[in-house]
Amino acid sequence: MIRFLPAIAAATLLAGCGSGSERVDTNAAVTTNAVDTDVVPVDEGAAAGETAAVATNGWLGRWTGPEGLFLTVEAGAASGTYDLVVKGDLDSEGDRFTGTAEGNTIVFTRNGTRETIRKASGDETGLKYLAGKADCVMIKPGEGFCRD
Repeated sequence: MIRFLPAIAAATLLAGCGSGSERVDTNAAVTTNAVDTDVVPVDEGAAAGETAAVATNGWLGRWTGPEGLFLTVEAGAASGTYDLVVKGDLDSEGDRFTGTAEGNTIVFTRNGTRETIRKASGDETGLKYLAGKADCVMIKPGEGFCRD
């Protein structure tokens, strides 16, 4: 009986292949798949800012600038939002803002002006104190913060 197993297996496989005279309508299969299969983008249905929040969530924590200046980024109440404290000048204790993730940036409004926090090198900030540092963010030239 064991001698016949390979022959039985081969016959079973060949039986499933058909005679080759059958016509397969490949266009119908493609049309059916196109109608039956929905292509959904990966981030469809995500709340506004949710995809961007992934990139900027790595910025949570305190960032240090020159002369005691700092930026603190904390998770906000909603996905893709942030509670920001910016001490951008020596005369304040730090101003509070709500930021929103947009792509690889966090945007917020300060004194009626739209501001953007983005990744930067210490050299890009234009601040001598931060020169040579790699893990930094900046709001605008001359206003940057790094992690030591």
